[in-house]
Amino acid sequence: MLSDHGALHGPPPKAGLSCKMVFQAVGRALRKSKAKPNGKKPAPEEKKTYLEPEYAKSRITDFEFKELVVLPREIDLNEWLASNTTTFFHHINLQYSTISEFCTGETCQTMAACNTQYYWYDERGKKVKCTAPQYVDFVMSSVQKLVTDEDVFPTKYGREFPASFEALVKKICRYLFHVLAHIYSSHFKETLALELHAHLNTLYVHFILFVREFNLVDSKETAVMDDLTGVLCAGAGGGGGTGAGATAGGAQNHVKER
Repeated sequence: MLSDHGALHGPPPKAGLSCKMVFQAVGRALRKSKAKPNGKKPAPEEKKTYLEPEYAKSRITDFEFKELVVLPREIDLNEWLASNTTTFFHHINLQYSTISEFCTGETCQTMAACNTQYYWYDERGKKVKCTAPQYVDFVMSSVQKLVTDEDVFPTKYGREFPASFEALVKKICRYLFHVLAHIYSSHFKETLALELHAHLNTLYVHFILFVREFNLVDSKETAVMDDLTGVLCAGAGGGGGTGAGATAGGAQNHVKER
């Protein structure tokens, strides 16, 4: 779309106006329409270091994670979801803690991953714009509260899981994905400097294959990191989920700003 429609649909150029000048005028209109509201060109997308083969191939194990995420025959589905979700929460929290000193209100003024910005929603459903460290703190605090609540994540024999358990697990996994995506998009260089990229890659592959196996995070939500998923999960059974929960629950639609 051109911001100045007259550049294309106005009266024909006056006599003596060369085609070169017309093309230059149209070019200026196009460049202006692609610029930010203040007239400046958008900043070029930063090179995604985490996609470079020398870093993407790093793992702490060559284990076949596709086999690891499949529901064992003797295990109840909710028990399996609870155990894995709790474990992912602790590992992602630990992974974030390694770069938390670099994730500040000044360096990460919004909670973002690549071209997507995330907003927190409080208990009343109000949309809250916050810095990345604030968002992660909200995530970790709320998830900690859930996984330690016996009424939600029961650990005692005979206790039943609530009817809303699967929906809560999906909510937790969506939040945890946001944290992983932010680490990759904003703090991979620090992770690389700490030589923890192999741990991060291994954690990401395991998590993505798990949520796909049980359809816990909608594909539209994870699309922001599809390039990374394609690289890391190639040959690791990274296709769509086919497990017991692959068709359970309805998909949720998401937008790039939420």
